[in-house]
Amino acid sequence: MKQISGNRLLVKALKEEGVDVLFGYPGACTIDISDELYKQNNLDIILPRHEQALVHEADAYARTTGKVGVCLVTSGPGATNLVTGLATANYDSVPLVCFTGQVARHLIGNDAFQEVDIVGITRSITKYGVTVRRREDLGRIIKEAFYIARTGRPGPVLIDLPKDVMAELGSPEYPKTVNIRGYKPNSGIHVGQLKKALKLLQKAKKPLFLAGGGVNIAGAGEVFTKVAEKTQVPVVTTIMGRGAISTNHPLFIGNLGMHGAYAANMAVNNCDLLFSIGTRFNDRITGKLHEFAPHAQIVHIDIDTASISRNIHVDIPIVADAKEALLKMDAYVEPCSTGKWLKEIHAWQEEHPLTMKKRALMGPLDILQEINRQFDKAILVTDVGQHQMLVTQYAEITEKKKLIMSGGLGTMGYGLPGAIGAKIGNPDTPVIAVSGDGGMQMNIQELATAVLEELPVILCIFNNEYLGMVRQWQKLFYGKRYSMTNLRAGALSRRTDGEELPPYTPDFVKLAQSYGADGIRVTKKEEIAPAFERAKTHAKTPTVIEFILDPEEMVYPMIKPGGTLADMIMDC
Repeated sequence: MKQISGNRLLVKALKEEGVDVLFGYPGACTIDISDELYKQNNLDIILPRHEQALVHEADAYARTTGKVGVCLVTSGPGATNLVTGLATANYDSVPLVCFTGQVARHLIGNDAFQEVDIVGITRSITKYGVTVRRREDLGRIIKEAFYIARTGRPGPVLIDLPKDVMAELGSPEYPKTVNIRGYKPNSGIHVGQLKKALKLLQKAKKPLFLAGGGVNIAGAGEVFTKVAEKTQVPVVTTIMGRGAISTNHPLFIGNLGMHGAYAANMAVNNCDLLFSIGTRFNDRITGKLHEFAPHAQIVHIDIDTASISRNIHVDIPIVADAKEALLKMDAYVEPCSTGKWLKEIHAWQEEHPLTMKKRALMGPLDILQEINRQFDKAILVTDVGQHQMLVTQYAEITEKKKLIMSGGLGTMGYGLPGAIGAKIGNPDTPVIAVSGDGGMQMNIQELATAVLEELPVILCIFNNEYLGMVRQWQKLFYGKRYSMTNLRAGALSRRTDGEELPPYTPDFVKLAQSYGADGIRVTKKEEIAPAFERAKTHAKTPTVIEFILDPEEMVYPMIKPGGTLADMIMDC
């Protein structure tokens, strides 16, 4: 049997795993892998402009296709630049396999050039990480990496590849099966526990479904909607669960949590059974833990055993894949008597409908309503900040519209590379990124990637000249002391004690044009629709639309820091 190098085996493994897109950035420790990749023609290699953006692109590709996202970077700073992206994917359960170059084995631990212990650095933010020490283990480790990344609760896996191991000759065989002692993802469901939960559902007078990101990850939206319709139980979602049921569905109340809808938060506060599927109960949705859903028994279905009863004590835990559990529920559930309960919820909706103050000037709601009107099918990608919360409040997410974002970690800079990864994976679907002027500048260099890959993504910048979410907290809770949030601040403002500010920089329109993208600035309501219409005419060119917004625009409702779901600020 002819032996092959580890570099060649890696390329073979990618083919065997069905990888058709690789996001990579080269360096000394991966140059041989790059050379092997050059010799094949069944794999698209995307060259981003920064490794952090590279991971976000692979992440969004994975979220929107259901495939494993694959990354390749060099050792040292190439590897450490992955950290934020790995943490982002880990929090949001995104399947990634990231290959990092490493110096030769005899140099490891000697402070060699571009040598770091990347496995050690990322141990707490990856599902699994390992340095390949022997050429004979390479195939098995790669096979296991893909299996671990996509099974159970999905997540990122990091494989560190010493240069000398990859140069070594060995078997050309790539394993067909995986058998990992100690890693047996749960594939069934405890029917007895489920039936106990459904009995509670039948008895409850005020039952409520809470759908988290796990429902969307499992692709369980359709069957979840069927279960909700059969039972007539109202639904609230986390921001990551938005779209588990169409936001236009009459049983959908809204998002809960810090910027949740009034009716959704009140429903959680007053329900007698909270039936949660695929959520981690983090602090942004619970508020004060001991006052969360104070009148409710809690059922929690989650694929991750460690997520159950970690933050909130639950009465009936069920470890299962969301889709598997919901398919079983679909077979067993019966209509519930929720008529009176639904009327109570509708009264809350009428009392405090989710809306924004009417203003003469253009506001975020005008933009989002236009996106809702013009795009029946789309993937929406957000960055992190006020605009993100506004999208989760007002964007219609239906069977044909998907929403992705950094939910768990809250990573600024995700929006633009996320849009690129989503578009690469879904070339026939419109992709719209919504970002703030702060977040957009964190990975603005990826405009080059979008232009060179001929991706007609629509990049919306909500420019309010501030880091808006932090400014909102400063306005409400810090006496309007806008420290470190004004993006026009600098030497001139310090010299004049804040009396003078230079023009905003950069000029996003000119910057877009310098990259070869189309740039549009919108200052009035009547300019919104034509801007999107113009963007839709581009078949191979990204469009940057800069919306000039008032920094006084706020995101309401809002729960006070350390408050409960009942402690909502409705307006100021």
